[in-house]
Amino acid sequence: MTPRTALLAAAELLGWWIALALLWLVLISTVDTLELAVGAASALVGALAARAARRAVTGS
Repeated sequence: MTPRTALLAAAELLGWWIALALLWLVLISTVDTLELAVGAASALVGALAARAARRAVTGS
């Protein structure tokens, strides 16, 4: 993996994580520390799954 592809992969993961974390925050009623931690972890898992799915479809 070249530095460019590593940077693109990190940017893609960050983009997915931000989008999913914001979605989580919009859909919960109260925001406390535990829910922020669960939302961040869930968003990370979702971001990894989204990247893996995209790579499986495109083959890159």
